[in-house]
Amino acid sequence: MTLLIFLALLGVPLIEIGVFIEVGGYIGLWMTLALIVATALAGTALLRHQGMATLARARASVARGRVPVREVADGFCLLVAGALLLTPGFVTDAAGGLLLIPPARRLILQWVLRRMMAAGRVTTSLQGRPARGSGEDGSVIEGEYTELHDDDASAPSRDWGKPR
Repeated sequence: MTLLIFLALLGVPLIEIGVFIEVGGYIGLWMTLALIVATALAGTALLRHQGMATLARARASVARGRVPVREVADGFCLLVAGALLLTPGFVTDAAGGLLLIPPARRLILQWVLRRMMAAGRVTTSLQGRPARGSGEDGSVIEGEYTELHDDDASAPSRDWGKPR
């Protein structure tokens, strides 16, 4: 994991620099800079609009007594999208823009959820329903049990709930 983070921190700026040089060679320095600023402004406006809509859906879910799992996941994706859109570069803008498209975001979230469920890190779906193999409410209870039979001397009396 540490190696992956190191490669991302080194690789993303190198890729962005290469793309800047290529795009700047085609459209010029000032148009490249204007395009970077324009994508940041447009991304910020889209992010604000979708963020407010996600917040409204989360409030409605809570008002209905439902845990807003999908809305929280969408909010996290929008947070990542905002960070990517505010980072100067065409590649990060493309990745951030992808997270602003709800169907693409849903596919990405489902992929992440499947990976987390396979690793045993999560036990519920994005709809707030229990995952397969868990209890009705999504909880898993571990414990020990002992079977008692009628002829077992260690079994408690059947009249344990009756008044004496």
